[in-house]
Amino acid sequence: MSEQLRQIGSYLGHLVKARTRHGVHSPFVYGLIDQVLRAGAGAQDFATIERMRSELLVSEQTIRVNDLGAGSRVFDLPVRRVADIARTALKPAPQAQLLFRLARYFQVREVLELGTSFGITTMYLAAGAEDGTVHTIEGCPQTMRIAQHHFDQLERGNIKPVLGSFRSRLPETLGRIPSLDLAFIDGHHAKEPTLDHFEQCLGKAHNGTVFIFDDIHWSRGMEQAWEAVKEHPRVTVTIDLYTMGIVFVRSEQAKEHFTLRY
Repeated sequence: MSEQLRQIGSYLGHLVKARTRHGVHSPFVYGLIDQVLRAGAGAQDFATIERMRSELLVSEQTIRVNDLGAGSRVFDLPVRRVADIARTALKPAPQAQLLFRLARYFQVREVLELGTSFGITTMYLAAGAEDGTVHTIEGCPQTMRIAQHHFDQLERGNIKPVLGSFRSRLPETLGRIPSLDLAFIDGHHAKEPTLDHFEQCLGKAHNGTVFIFDDIHWSRGMEQAWEAVKEHPRVTVTIDLYTMGIVFVRSEQAKEHFTLRY
């Protein structure tokens, strides 16, 4: 089966299984849908961040990309246009704003992002965790340079950029975090690294920690990783939004998996 056909089948399968909030009987998940997942919940003004996104989408600048993750299906050349990267790599505004709402809803203080890219989602997470800190790791120096320019423009002091590979920088970054409240795992779209990063982050997780996995249906390997996460003994509640997966390790919750259309 071609990758394109697999993706079509995966999405159709998601639509068949997906429930709306009216089909959800868990008070915890129902409240999450009603107060966080639904469009417009906790609406904020993100004009400054979205203006940065717009500038990226029309930028003629080129950079040399040091891609330490699973790479891009679209581009193979190491020198790429910023606009092309932005078009394919940045989370759309509704998804980025969902990250903000999740961070705000759970009042997170220590946030970890694996995969800074140009810093758009980082800034949304930092806005949601306004009284906390976002530690964000990026392996490409030129990509991080652009992200840092955005952070400086936004003048938000709660972003801590970390340059380097996840292999070398994730353990030391976790070592500086007393307890992890939210982890956005977005940097390496392959099964084994994704599961390895999850296990490392679990070492700093507590009962209220939120894990967000990006692109859980991006490839067969990522779908396998998602299934393995769901079966992990510490995981109790998972929510499949197709573009992202949300995971909780709440000991008071019965193990249950949700596929949602919100």
